[in-house]
Amino acid sequence: MLTMIESERLKYKRTFAKKLVFIAPFFFVLYAMTTMPVMNTTHNYFEYTVFNWWPLIFVPIGTALIASLSVAREKKSGNDKALRCHDISIVRLWWSKIIVIAYYMLLSTIELIVLLVLLKWFLPNSLSSATVAIFASLVIWMTSLAYIPIGLFVAERFGMVVSIIVSVIGIALGVVMATKPYWLFIPWSWGMRLMCPIVRVHPNGVPLEKESPLLDPSVIPTGLVIAMAVFLLLSFVTAFWFSRKEVH
Repeated sequence: MLTMIESERLKYKRTFAKKLVFIAPFFFVLYAMTTMPVMNTTHNYFEYTVFNWWPLIFVPIGTALIASLSVAREKKSGNDKALRCHDISIVRLWWSKIIVIAYYMLLSTIELIVLLVLLKWFLPNSLSSATVAIFASLVIWMTSLAYIPIGLFVAERFGMVVSIIVSVIGIALGVVMATKPYWLFIPWSWGMRLMCPIVRVHPNGVPLEKESPLLDPSVIPTGLVIAMAVFLLLSFVTAFWFSRKEVH
């Protein structure tokens, strides 16, 4: 399994997907800096902007794009067909793809954390605390893991364009449903909903009032448990599907 993971990781060398992982955090931090003057408050502007746009745009679209590029690369090289001719576990092969994408998304998350902590050092008012930035970033990563098997499955079954379209539709649903009682049923709502009590930002990017019911912290453990359970379930189900898939 470790050999498969390392082999999958090496496939990302000098690829656009790998570059995207490391460029995105810089972009969103710079975006937060340039939009500071139009915010209602100069306090926590990085939190309100970064932790609204990061789970809203980059994480779902970025994950779908990276998953799609991974599938497209395998199909173009014919590696998928070749591997099925050997005595290897196709289920483990699928899991290695999931793990490597999760790894690169975690690296992107860590880079975001480092940038925000550095900003906190130089611009004390940019964050309420470094602890909040670290916790919020890791929560977004954990709640976005389910995007990986979804992205891989849709890209494998229908292609890259459909995978991106599904992600965009998911984002639209996520924004609408994040404040509703049934937000738990929409994976694209999880990250934005949990940012409400952690960062105190509404899914639409507006700071929450102190009396807002969206500040209820009980949604955090609930959301994390549901996110991890759905991620594992989707990973096992899609891995089984992939192992049974006929390659023409």
